[in-house]
Amino acid sequence: MIKNNYLNDTINKILNLRFVMNYRRMWPYVKPFWFRALCSMLICIPIGSLDAVIALALKPYMDLVMVEKSIASPWYIPLGIVAFTSIQGGLKYLSSYLSTWVGGRITNGLKFDMFKKLLTLPTSFYDKRNSGDIVFQFNNQADLACSGLLDNLSVFTQRIFSSISLVCVLFYNSWQLAIIAVIVLACAFAPVAKLQKKIKSVMDKTVMADASIITAYNEVFAGNKTITSYNLSNHEAGKFAWILKNVFNLRIKMVQKTQWLSPMMHVIVSIGIAATIGYGSHLIMSGQITSGNFVSFITALILLYTPVKNIGKNLNAVQFSFFAIERIFEILDSVPAIRNKENAITLGREHSRIQFIDVCFEYVPNVPVLKNINLDIRKGETVALVGNSGGGKTTIVNLLPRFYDIKSGSIAIDGIDIRDYTLESLRQNIGVVFQDNFLFSGTIRENILLGNENATNEQIQKAVEMAYLDDFIASLKDGLNTQIGERGILLSGGQKQRVAIARAFLKNAPILILDEATSALDNKAEAIVQKAIDNLMQDKTVFVIAHRLSTVQNADKIVVINQGQVAEVGNHNELMKINNGQYKALYEMQFKKQEAAV
Repeated sequence: MIKNNYLNDTINKILNLRFVMNYRRMWPYVKPFWFRALCSMLICIPIGSLDAVIALALKPYMDLVMVEKSIASPWYIPLGIVAFTSIQGGLKYLSSYLSTWVGGRITNGLKFDMFKKLLTLPTSFYDKRNSGDIVFQFNNQADLACSGLLDNLSVFTQRIFSSISLVCVLFYNSWQLAIIAVIVLACAFAPVAKLQKKIKSVMDKTVMADASIITAYNEVFAGNKTITSYNLSNHEAGKFAWILKNVFNLRIKMVQKTQWLSPMMHVIVSIGIAATIGYGSHLIMSGQITSGNFVSFITALILLYTPVKNIGKNLNAVQFSFFAIERIFEILDSVPAIRNKENAITLGREHSRIQFIDVCFEYVPNVPVLKNINLDIRKGETVALVGNSGGGKTTIVNLLPRFYDIKSGSIAIDGIDIRDYTLESLRQNIGVVFQDNFLFSGTIRENILLGNENATNEQIQKAVEMAYLDDFIASLKDGLNTQIGERGILLSGGQKQRVAIARAFLKNAPILILDEATSALDNKAEAIVQKAIDNLMQDKTVFVIAHRLSTVQNADKIVVINQGQVAEVGNHNELMKINNGQYKALYEMQFKKQEAAV
């Protein structure tokens, strides 16, 4: 058994199966452009083979002109060298062009698939990662994987055929010296196999450090007002300096682990050259080879050894390319935790009942957030979830569109577990207005149309009016075509909320979630947004989360959530009649605060 394992390890090292497997996984992305990729590879054959021309040309030149002086300098040898070198240069340009073209298309294919994968990942994936990790894993690693993909293959092909042609020249000139040269070449490559394991851990840390740089830039962009208002410039600069120092240390560690290879190979190669010169002198003196043979041999040997001496410089790029390919396919092969069940059914627009049955949930294993939640909501009812912050109100509504999946229990629409519906149909029937709604860069019209891309101008205008946006849009020079900047930065909080409400109007989902949609607004903005929300709530089953209890007094059902459990259920009048009730206490506390403010 031990013998077999050793044999397998040896074969793996010889064949470099990691290389084979990585490029096999890349084949579906190469396949559409295989002809250009093949041309790029085929062109490398003459490029590599032509390296032998100069070495071969030196033998007759040395023997006939320099040594015997029997003929005048043949004009065709230097011209031939120039001609062959020119051909080689033209072929290198063509190969480089094709490699870049194909490499760019492969990179785009990988990035597109990675982006599509990103769109399928659940909210919990984003909770555990920062923005730098996302950008680096889903964008930069595709560049790392492909930037050297065809280049490495091209260089590999060139080196293979260059080495074959040059080794043939070596044996043509002297089989004795050629054996010495090949043995030295094998010794030079021996340390490369062991190097891979040594740098794996450093590459992992380097990727994380590079991602932290991207995160730092993103945080400065998104949090620039906070940084300015709290005078955090020095703090952020210090944090960034630490990140750069960490990256620098990792780069140096990578150099320490890899760059000793080049000087070591220089030494090994110099030993090979010295051995051939020493033994070659003996062969010349004994008449076994001519001076032309020897000069041609040395030239071929130097051309063969030169790439070997510089292999350490290219190793980092090759290893990072392998590493990135492995990371990419780990992500692409991963199965999202929240996905469609096999044979999932489509949820229609009509529903009569939504039930939470003994629902339990936890973000972190063994740390319960919701405990045995039981709710029964009829079509058209407005249900308000109230209670102290951190009690689990937002978590409850996040479970309905399956931003997260429950740990146990069931959430059912018309008696069917929501996990049995397709994600697309479930989410199409649920509209959400958050406290801080995300608006995309572009125009107001484009953001509203996200609710229904096929909406007519009349439907858009109706949504604008129902969201109380018409006066605001009329005051804008470009109206609905006004650019709002990244994340809607050019709009006020109330204006952003109303754009989000207009978007929800166009979606016209029968189930609506309002997650503290007015809590971040001033009184004037809240009054306008509340009118828009009242319009939006018509003829829908509505879940409302609100801290201001005055906004939910008219709800059909008020559910008090405390520490992840349902504490009280009823309408406003029913809950106010409960002595020492939690809702009554919360309401009276807010009422007293309002009186004190007045």
